[in-house]
Amino acid sequence: MKSKILNIAALGLMMLATASCGDSWLEVESKTESTTDNYFKSESDAARALIGCYDGWQCTISNGPTFSLHYLTELMGDQCFGGTGANDVRNSQVVDRWDIAQDPSQVNLFNDLWGYYYAAIYRCNELLAHEEQIAWTSDATRGQYMGEARAIRAICYFDLVRLFENVPLLTSPSSENLPQAEPAEVYAQIVADLKYAAANIPADAYPKSGAAENDGRITPYAAKALLARVYLFYNGVYGAEPGDLTKAEALQGLEDIVASKEYSLVPLYKNLWYCASTKADENHNEVSTYAGDGNSEVILAQKFNYTSDYNGNAGGNNGIQMFSIRGGTFKAPYGQGWGGATVPKYVVASYPMGDQRRAASVIDLKSEGIEDMDEYQKALPDQREYTGYFNKKYTARSKYFQQTDGSWNLTHYYNDVMAGDFQISQPIDYVIMRYADVLLMAAELGSQNAQNYFNQVRQRAFMEDDGQGNAVLGGYYQVKSPTKENILEERKLEFAFEGQRWFDIRRQDANGAYAANAIAAANGEVVQSGGSDETMNYVPSNITSKRGFLQIPNTQIQLSNGVLKQNAGW
Repeated sequence: MKSKILNIAALGLMMLATASCGDSWLEVESKTESTTDNYFKSESDAARALIGCYDGWQCTISNGPTFSLHYLTELMGDQCFGGTGANDVRNSQVVDRWDIAQDPSQVNLFNDLWGYYYAAIYRCNELLAHEEQIAWTSDATRGQYMGEARAIRAICYFDLVRLFENVPLLTSPSSENLPQAEPAEVYAQIVADLKYAAANIPADAYPKSGAAENDGRITPYAAKALLARVYLFYNGVYGAEPGDLTKAEALQGLEDIVASKEYSLVPLYKNLWYCASTKADENHNEVSTYAGDGNSEVILAQKFNYTSDYNGNAGGNNGIQMFSIRGGTFKAPYGQGWGGATVPKYVVASYPMGDQRRAASVIDLKSEGIEDMDEYQKALPDQREYTGYFNKKYTARSKYFQQTDGSWNLTHYYNDVMAGDFQISQPIDYVIMRYADVLLMAAELGSQNAQNYFNQVRQRAFMEDDGQGNAVLGGYYQVKSPTKENILEERKLEFAFEGQRWFDIRRQDANGAYAANAIAAANGEVVQSGGSDETMNYVPSNITSKRGFLQIPNTQIQLSNGVLKQNAGW
């Protein structure tokens, strides 16, 4: 094999990789003075290569905004409809209804996302393959860098195998045209990589484990939390333990996180989310109680900025535009987007009385004075599957600013800095793991402290702001026992619109029947598409016939010369 290009870009060492594992993208001549044969010498080389690994992983959210991982998983589950524009292609509906008949031409819906994942995996493999030729100054640094690279590779494979089930497993920077591996083999590699990360990344590698101060880097606590997530999904779908990870080990990792006291719940749920905790007062000044990026509850988050452009520099959370209100910016703090992933009315109604998570999670266009605005009434006929509700946690942001003529308007922004194009310059972190998830997973895995952990999460949901910024327990709170059913219901409300719900309902059985029935609960709900009524209809067999796994991109099958096989039902 010829040497691979090492293109050192603004975000760090970028091992050159493109979108397919079956194409000849690894066979390239060296066009720079740095190649994989002569580059990896020092720890600083490894550090820059590791940044390239993080950047590759970031692309699963920052590139291909239509089907970023976050947007895709929300459409797959039961808490969002497809939405988007009334005259748009029906690609979101193909995913939402699990039905290629919505648009038979959509045979490559996930090709870009597939490519981003394998490009990130290639970068990790390249760094890991050169571990022995690097002059390490300490075992701690070696364990840290190699642990982070292994963890990124594990996360990428975990996403791929949960989405597609049957995927090639490459653990070296190879161009080999491999068939799909058995899922058990992929999970065993995921477990091995995360165990290495948990054991070798020093606990004090960063000033604080929260994502704000470590810039989104993976810590041993994040690796342990991810191991528990891997255990629960694999055990739920396949009825066995993944690799050599036992239930006791998965639980112990969570207990270690609790015992570390590195993390705590933010007292008021709304303060986890910028748009839920920020208003504009009568003088157009911003008033916010937002706990901030990387707050005490954040264990792992992907970091983004507002410096994206259309020349390949993708640093923004571009998937945000798909969740945001279609048609324009109508009222601070909400910005402009494409109106995807509308929230069903029955989902909003599922929050019990006094649960503060409803207002913090859902934009209610009627009650918040947006639906009746003349500007929005003009935009509404261009919306598909309109319900009156959108995702508040992950939505574009705007704020008031004063124009030169003295009038006020709204603008896309980052803090107090004017940002760029709203489609690509979204600086909103995507939170992968919160401390609340650690508590609920530990309860589900049978911790002796299950009732206490469960209570902590539920009580916070009913904590109200006393008007002075203090959290006081509301009168509607009721104690529940941490049964499997109650924990799943709590997860539904706690992590709504955060990209976790689909995986939670999919892991309840082997063939996806639980998920299919949950999604079919929306049947009969009337929405507005292009200003006209439409009745939603989901066919459970569309999901069970596919076992809840997505189509392999047709381009990948072709590039592999048929080595890759299509998943059943597609």
